[in-house]
Formats: sequence, C-alpha cells, structure tokens
Amino acid sequence: MKKVLAVLTGLSLLVACGAAVGETTAPQTELVVFAAASMTEAMNQVAENYKAVAPNVMLVYNFDSSGTLQTQIEEGAEADVFISAGQKQMNALDIAASAEANPKGQDYILQGTRFDLLTNTIVLIVPEGSDRGIASFTDVATDKVSLIALGNSDVPVGQYAQDVFTVLGLWDQLISESKITFASNVKEVLAQVESAAVDCGVVYISDAVTGTGITVVATAPEGSHKPANYPAAVLKGTKNEQAAKDFLEYLKSDECAKVFTDIGFAVPER
Repeated sequence: MKKVLAVLTGLSLLVACGAAVGETTAPQTELVVFAAASMTEAMNQVAENYKAVAPNVMLVYNFDSSGTLQTQIEEGAEADVFISAGQKQMNALDIAASAEANPKGQDYILQGTRFDLLTNTIVLIVPEGSDRGIASFTDVATDKVSLIALGNSDVPVGQYAQDVFTVLGLWDQLISESKITFASNVKEVLAQVESAAVDCGVVYISDAVTGTGITVVATAPEGSHKPANYPAAVLKGTKNEQAAKDFLEYLKSDECAKVFTDIGFAVPER
C-alpha cells in the first residue's frame, strides 16, 4: 500500500509540475542575430523592449567585428539575421551585389529583406584629461601622438579610419612611423583609449557616447570616408524566416529609432 501511495504521490507531483510549467512557459523561438560590435549597447536595450512585443521570441546575439561575423557565416555558423557596420561585408554575402563586391558569387542573403538600418559618425577620441593637445585628425601625424588605436582591415571602423587618413595624405606616414596599433573590433579600440594605453583612437560616435573616461576631440572631415551605413538582412539559411522578418520590421519602429538615436546613431529616411 505504501508503494502505491508513493507512486501516486510521485505522479501527482509530476502532473502538478507539468501544470505549473504549462501555465508559465510558452513555446520559444530562438532568433540568432549576428550584429556589429558597435551595436552592443543599443541591441541589448532593443532586446529588453522586444520582450513586450514578442514574448515568445528569445534573441541570442553574437557581437563582433563585421568581418569576423562575415567569416563565421561563410564557415557555416547558424544565424537568422546579420547586421553589418559596413556595406562591404554584407555585399560579400549578397548574390545581388556586383561581381566586384561579391567576387565569389556567395548567396547567403534572403532577397527582399536587406535595407540600411542606421548610419554612424566617425570620431577621434582621447583619454579623458589628456594633456597632449590633440584636437584634429591631422594632429595624429604630429609629435602630439605616439600611438593611435584603429580597427584592423576587417573592421569597418578601421576601414573608415584608413579612408580618412588616406584622404588627408597621412596614412603612409602613420604606417612608416609605426604609430598604429590595430584592434580586432571597435570595442577594443575604445578600451585602449579608456585605459590610456594609447594617445587616441578612431571609433563611432555611438561608442563614444557609451564609453567612459574618454573625450571626443574631432569628427572626421566631410567626404573623407564612405558613408558609415549599417545594412541589415535575414540570412537565407534561417529556420525562423517569419520571426526574423518580424524582428527586422520592429527595428524600423519609432521605439527602436529612439534607442538608436539616444546612443548617437542616425536613422536614414525610408
């Protein structure tokens, strides 16, 4: 009799637990979003807000340089959405891009879903309290700067920085004088300036707004680099196509626009 009671009690507990789980748990769609490192703070806030919009969708982020994310996608990483900090990385995955932009003819982007989500501004920053008198991009070529942190060639902000210094006629000098320390993403650049490991660095204004212990001293001269646009798209291999499309649509909302602009991004007219 005791054994029977024990079994019945166990079954009752299982049923009770099942009912409790059923009452509090709904089917979850896990949406994997590969996003440029410069979007970290904004996208984390978006995730909090999205819980009220789509409570059954769990956003899983992978933040890194756009070049690294592109490589991971090419190597078969599972992802539903890609948001790049530059057109170059998105074009390399988009069959609709020109042969020059996508020489391998890669076809990872779900056609009809790509759009420019944001734009950003390129700025020069120094450690807070710096006494070196750095006030412009041209100062980087003077004895005011011994070391500058830039993103490497796979990082859009690094590519924009190279554009700026090339237009100013300073890039070759900076290379020859070994003034540059290269970082694998924009957050590393920011961290090096915050810790005063370098005299200055080039980041996005959105990173400067969220950074601590740094000062913005200059904005890149107009026309000195390609527009810092952030294209977004659903990836062709997604198993959650509708959820991914819905999320991208939400990113166009006024609610998201406020999150982005509060951090320093600009939202293009659509």
